[in-house]
Amino acid sequence: MGLNRILEPEVMDSEREAQEYNDMDHSVVNQRFVEELFQFARDQNAVGADGEIDLGDVLDLGTGTALIPIELCRQDHECRVMAVDMAVSMLELARYNVEAGGMIERITLAQVDAKKMGYDRGAFDVVISNSIIHHIPQPLSCLREMVRVVAEDGLLFIRDLMRPEDKETLEELVVAYTGKESEYSQKLFRDSLHAALSLDEIRELVASLGFEPDSVKATSDRHWTWMAVKLAGVMSPE
Repeated sequence: MGLNRILEPEVMDSEREAQEYNDMDHSVVNQRFVEELFQFARDQNAVGADGEIDLGDVLDLGTGTALIPIELCRQDHECRVMAVDMAVSMLELARYNVEAGGMIERITLAQVDAKKMGYDRGAFDVVISNSIIHHIPQPLSCLREMVRVVAEDGLLFIRDLMRPEDKETLEELVVAYTGKESEYSQKLFRDSLHAALSLDEIRELVASLGFEPDSVKATSDRHWTWMAVKLAGVMSPE
């Protein structure tokens, strides 16, 4: 019998949670996220006249402390990022990180519910997210909004944790990736793995929105990634 999904709080909004998250070393994971996003963009010919990546207006859902938008803007000197989160404590640290990184002119922060955003249909050229889905009790509502706000022919690049098949594997992942972190950080990671979707579950959800199930792939021993282009005629709910 597989490991059941156990929900964790939807919003990580305590100062301790935000600080622990910010203090963990995400650099390798974040660099890989941006590099693979760029490769996907190249595969879809999302390049400017100079041959450089041109993502345009990007929405980052569940930005946390804005580490990925900062890395993204370091590598793409033209893009603009709307970085949103529901957690005030996360956004406070994000504001500090954005200012310290010299990105205040290119990264806008906002407190926004990813399940019901006020942005217009097709408002963004690219929608990205790293690890928001496992926080959402009913993830389909969030996925629908991602599809709604991305432009036709726009890119969806969504990554999250993948729930292990059993508790033994879960504990091995905790030791492998947070074994040198604090006990509290280990608990946060353990809880997140428990709350994550399985590969089959996320594939079923994207299929219900008109996308190919295999547009979601296992991209590490603990992550799945959904890479898709919103084509004309794909479901785009209000």
